[in-house]
Amino acid sequence: MKVGVVDYKMGNLASVSKAIEHAGGPVSVSDPSADLAQSDLLILPGVGHFSHGMDNLAELGLKDFLVDWAAGGRPLLGVCVGMQLLFEESDEGDARGLGILKGRVEQFDPSLKVPHMGWNTLAAGDSPVFREFDDRYFYFVHSYYCVPSDERMVSAWTDYGIRFASAVHDNNVYGVQFHPEKSSDDGLALYRRLLQEIT
Repeated sequence: MKVGVVDYKMGNLASVSKAIEHAGGPVSVSDPSADLAQSDLLILPGVGHFSHGMDNLAELGLKDFLVDWAAGGRPLLGVCVGMQLLFEESDEGDARGLGILKGRVEQFDPSLKVPHMGWNTLAAGDSPVFREFDDRYFYFVHSYYCVPSDERMVSAWTDYGIRFASAVHDNNVYGVQFHPEKSSDDGLALYRRLLQEIT
């Protein structure tokens, strides 16, 4: 099992990589698609602006690579903005997303304190990966949230003024709005569970 972390100049790469190593997965960080192609699982992290993320993926030649990777049935996990980039479009800028998952990304209502930052719980469904983390606390930092076109792909919900999708799973594609690498023991346990699920 080799985990590839996608370096598109917008992720907290060191903390994600360290968390995966602690979870038991050999990990490499790269931007050339030739190196990433040798992975068994790809993680698309993300901190920052949706449109900037899409611009960077395109400039590095990673946009089509990731779309083809997912279409080929290979495991892919998006984290925070990385999860948002999996969808079709966002209120944050005018760039189109990867479109791997159907739906869009919307901004929290201005009446709420944004970003939504700190610890919050998951209301998990029956997804094999996420169900054991029901009512567990994970660390969030985000001002936008994903709205899948089909709620059947939602593996966990979280409440912050509204109920939003905090984890998704569609075949070989996973996404989490929170940061497992900042979520202490439960975050590491989630990474371990994901590695178990795809091996």
